[in-house]
Amino acid sequence: MSDTPVLLARIRSHHLGGGQAVVQSLPVQTRRMVDNASPRSVDMNGTYAVGQLYVQEYRLHAPRHALPVLLMHGGGMTGAQWEATPDGRDGWLWRFLQAGFDVLVADAPERGRASWAMFPQVYAEPPVFRTQEEAWTLFRIGPRDGYAAAPAARRAYPGQQFPVPAFDAFARQFVPRWPGHDDMALSAYRALLAQFGPCLLVGHSQGGGYAARLARDCPRHVRAVAAIEPTGMPTQAAPTGVPHLLAWGDHFLPEDAVWAGYRRETDRYWAALRQAGDTADTLDLPAAGLPGNSHFCMLDRNSDQVADRLIAWLDAHAPLPRRGEPRC
Repeated sequence: MSDTPVLLARIRSHHLGGGQAVVQSLPVQTRRMVDNASPRSVDMNGTYAVGQLYVQEYRLHAPRHALPVLLMHGGGMTGAQWEATPDGRDGWLWRFLQAGFDVLVADAPERGRASWAMFPQVYAEPPVFRTQEEAWTLFRIGPRDGYAAAPAARRAYPGQQFPVPAFDAFARQFVPRWPGHDDMALSAYRALLAQFGPCLLVGHSQGGGYAARLARDCPRHVRAVAAIEPTGMPTQAAPTGVPHLLAWGDHFLPEDAVWAGYRRETDRYWAALRQAGDTADTLDLPAAGLPGNSHFCMLDRNSDQVADRLIAWLDAHAPLPRRGEPRC
């Protein structure tokens, strides 16, 4: 698949969802806004667009599938995580296009090209930022004492599939995030689905939890969910008729309470989906013969092989276009 050409019909950008916020009582500043220009008054009181998401739409000339794939990034990340790997290989955006899917790549509210609002005037709290040290351990690339400022001194887990020499390039993708903005993000994603649905949702980490919530809350707009190491799962399951796939990577340590909690809650929700009568499959990558993956299997060195498994599952669960059927 790596050499399969892609013929696109169009690429378009959209900002969807959100609302307006009014800011008042800020002091008027005098600032130099342009080099070699005189300072001028800057009045930031007024009305702002807030809570919108950004989505880039890729439409194939001749899609093989009737429904687009919506790629939903994780926490503290943007849609860039789907576009290319940090060591310069094609990302899952390209792989899904090659497989015949139209693709939508989102930046959730407060991330990337979706922009963010001032605080505390609109957002009540400041954002949190992710350090490289935290990412090294939380994303299961290596042990805590294996991180070093000098790349050559870093020690990853044995058999690690993440391209460790490209870790610093990966860290340049990190963006601030505001905890507690789930309702804002889900509202914007619902606006996206209302415009482009039904869709096939492929969500990673926080995006995987959002995908499960959207399938539960608006199943008419969701035809399949592939959740890659999801977090923040719903507390209750309901029959949706939407097939779900759960994918787990490698390097889970028994003493890691954070990931133990994430897996416990996710496995509980998947069991509840099966009990409700929905298809809820699990792809354990090490058990399936793909060991060594980090939390970011779409960026790992075996990302193409993992994508092949997901695409095969979507091929089996997503409807192919019928003659004369309108596209989304």
